[in-house]
Amino acid sequence: MAAGRGLLDFARDQKLDAFLVFDHLINVFPRQVWDTDFTPLAQAMPEPDQCLDFATVLGNFAPHAGPVQLVVGVTDPGRRHPAVLAQTALTLAQLTERAPVLGIGAGAFENLVPYGLPHERQVERTEEALQILRMFFDGVGPHDFQGHHFTLDQALMGLRAPEGRAPELWVGANGSRMLRLTGRYADGWVPSELVVPTEYARRLGIVRTAAETAGRDPDGIVAAGGVPIVVADTDTEARKLLQNKLIRYMALHATADAWRVHGREHPFGPDYRGLKELLPHKLTRAEFDRAMADIPEDVVAAQAIVGSRETVLNRIGDLVDAGLRHPMLIPMSALASPDAAQYTIESVAWLGAQLHSTAAVTA
Repeated sequence: MAAGRGLLDFARDQKLDAFLVFDHLINVFPRQVWDTDFTPLAQAMPEPDQCLDFATVLGNFAPHAGPVQLVVGVTDPGRRHPAVLAQTALTLAQLTERAPVLGIGAGAFENLVPYGLPHERQVERTEEALQILRMFFDGVGPHDFQGHHFTLDQALMGLRAPEGRAPELWVGANGSRMLRLTGRYADGWVPSELVVPTEYARRLGIVRTAAETAGRDPDGIVAAGGVPIVVADTDTEARKLLQNKLIRYMALHATADAWRVHGREHPFGPDYRGLKELLPHKLTRAEFDRAMADIPEDVVAAQAIVGSRETVLNRIGDLVDAGLRHPMLIPMSALASPDAAQYTIESVAWLGAQLHSTAAVTA
């Protein structure tokens, strides 16, 4: 919690626009391999699965955020009923200076399967949740709704946001169905994977077309996205960081299709759909070692923008040209070592300043 508060203070002091927290029950890093050989973080944090509740964290951070927008990216309607999510977001709006962002996705298996939570028909469940969230955000009710997953019977949501602080609803979407839901219901789009500019533009086009079809303003949807960065003083030094075990492991979060782009088959099989279906707590040490032994550097490099500060800035600029308006910088190289962490955080401040000074985008 203290480390997170420190990062929030940093974001506020550097005049960054948003602070994002993840929402997990299990860490994406398997505890079976969590040791100092895998990452120096294990020295200070011997247990990787100490995942804090996002709502409690953001409620604690809210009085200290100032003009920094607080974002959860993302939670899901498999763990929390949309009425509870609406109440959480509207409560946060009472505490923040800016409207909070409720990020919604279909849900990762790691947060559902081990706990006996539903993980079938996820896109359908997410659409129903988005419809209900729009009801609660846009009116007191009473509301009726009859779906396959959720039912409302004269349901009320009397809690209202203060003027100008209505929660924003962003959707984490990669596939076509989720992208269309984003256009129909969301205030923002936040893809969960880094893609090349042409692919970002293609997906954004699906979102905007769906918005137009629904009679909504396509330009009113915030085009955001997580942008993992591996940054060092030079491009060569940044490439060297790709040999770090924890950073190499990120390549296993990519889909089998993403590996095929590089002419390789994913160690987890030809139909693997990436992080959304990974169950890290079931990954044995032998399975981990076999997978890690067969990760090509070009696949690792595709999971982040890699290079010097100038290289990273230029590549973010390419995404901006493709339509990205709200890059959410994820300091991946900070996981490599204490020295790398210091340089990476300083680089986030530098990149934020450059992005603000050169274009109407946020970092």
